[in-house]
Amino acid sequence: MDFFNSASGKNITFVRPAYFIISGFIGIPNMKYYYVFLFLLYIVSVLGNTAVMVIIYLDHNLKTPKYVAVFNLAFVDLLGSSALVPKVIDIFLFNHNYISYNDCLTFLFFCYTCLSMQALNLVALAYDRLVAIIYPLHYQMKLTNRFMISLIAFFWIVVITATLTAVGLLTRLSFCKSSVVIDSYFCDHGQIFRLACNDCTPSLVIGKLLPVLILYLPFATILCSYILIGKALAKVATVQERAKAFKTCTAHLSLVAIYFTPIIITFFMGANIHPNARIINLSLTSVFPPMLNPIIYVLQTQEIKVSMKKILKVTGRPKVTNRNVLTR
Repeated sequence: MDFFNSASGKNITFVRPAYFIISGFIGIPNMKYYYVFLFLLYIVSVLGNTAVMVIIYLDHNLKTPKYVAVFNLAFVDLLGSSALVPKVIDIFLFNHNYISYNDCLTFLFFCYTCLSMQALNLVALAYDRLVAIIYPLHYQMKLTNRFMISLIAFFWIVVITATLTAVGLLTRLSFCKSSVVIDSYFCDHGQIFRLACNDCTPSLVIGKLLPVLILYLPFATILCSYILIGKALAKVATVQERAKAFKTCTAHLSLVAIYFTPIIITFFMGANIHPNARIINLSLTSVFPPMLNPIIYVLQTQEIKVSMKKILKVTGRPKVTNRNVLTR
């Protein structure tokens, strides 16, 4: 307990800033155009993810484990974009750089929760593809809706617990100034605890564990699943069957590449990347996947295409019927 209460001594008074100053995009030229670009990405993300959720909800044929995970991914993308982009635009475009202590921690919680859940949701989709390809005849027995819902619920519990722990440890920190400048585009966990005056070792530890939980472990799990998929496909008799089976993975592989590639590049470059380039790269990583995910699934998934056509036909029928009644 002493480890997690390093600043709880009798003679120590917690000094919490009245507000934080978010300064991430300050000093970068022509940033107003970038904010407009972020806003357009956000609108596309909201429309696309809402459409995917509505399609899956309305079509009974899409009530499968795969689309349970896709529905959750769309929900997380919608929640994450709505938590991040409007606040970023408000902070920088309208010069509201000051954010209160409690609002900053809330902002941090939602951003980290959604980013973490995106990665773990990709793990759930990777497991779905693994079972579908290795055990195609027993897919419905080995992977049920109940199992997928339980898996996603478990991921939510893990992510919320980890993020709440990170936020809770930040409340144990004391700051020497009434205002603290955060050199990022949102309330970044690492930026906050490094500005504390007292011992921040617990926050440093959770700061090291979070990337393992939300980046390295999910990526390694997905990589292992595709190694197993590759071995299974190598045993398939014909090239056409291999191509057909692998085609079912293209949408998921696209999502994995879009999400992990820029983050991994940024993390591995470390101090070698310019701070402004790092901030812009990470901000794009936060908004591009939620915008592209629904587009990829609509374009590359036959079931959703068929479902969209059905829904459009159903919504178009009453108008035709009314015209016929009027003409009679």
